[in-house]
Amino acid sequence: MAEPVKWEGEERSVRVLAGPVTLEGDLSLPKAARGVVLFAHGSGSSRHSPRNRQVARLLNEAKLATLLVDLLTPHEEAIDLQTAQLRFDIDLLAHRLIGATDWLTEHPDTRALRIGYFGASTGAGAAMVAAAERPDVVGAVVSRGGRPDLAGRALAQVRAPTLLIVGGHDDVVLGLNRQAQAALRCENQLAVVPGASHLFEEPGTLDAAAGLARDWFTGHLR
Repeated sequence: MAEPVKWEGEERSVRVLAGPVTLEGDLSLPKAARGVVLFAHGSGSSRHSPRNRQVARLLNEAKLATLLVDLLTPHEEAIDLQTAQLRFDIDLLAHRLIGATDWLTEHPDTRALRIGYFGASTGAGAAMVAAAERPDVVGAVVSRGGRPDLAGRALAQVRAPTLLIVGGHDDVVLGLNRQAQAALRCENQLAVVPGASHLFEEPGTLDAAAGLARDWFTGHLR
């Protein structure tokens, strides 16, 4: 097995003010970063998700900064684990994402960087809504196995180039992504990863999705 590529920079825990709440996050800053990618998950697991961290490492190696943030507070996450309702509250998630976006535009280490969104699950719907609200600072959006269709009418307002990545075996979500793509009016692409299910757990499929995301962000976050 090849040794993992080491990137030069730093990673630190941060507290992100997003409206009335403070969110916990992990900010990774490669030297000479060419953009910053904000991760959005449907529940509060974004910061600790092994899949998101694997994607983030690949982006860091490509000189993209990353912010993995819990969009739900610990109390809200506990509620969501019981009810699974807050992860479908697209307005709430989008407002938190917009707050984190504004934090990045004000933070001295990231304010000069173009912002991208990497959304998974229902977080992809929130990313679409937030991108429509912040067209001047969001330069690219990637959805992995996401539900961009949950953004509804906001899809037509998105201006950031958008890549929708879906597993080839994820038939239901693939259909929903095709519906969302039809509503987009921005530059967009639908990429299907062969052999991948919804969580991209099959060998090599998450790496394939991460590579697609990396290429999309490096091509559009300039």
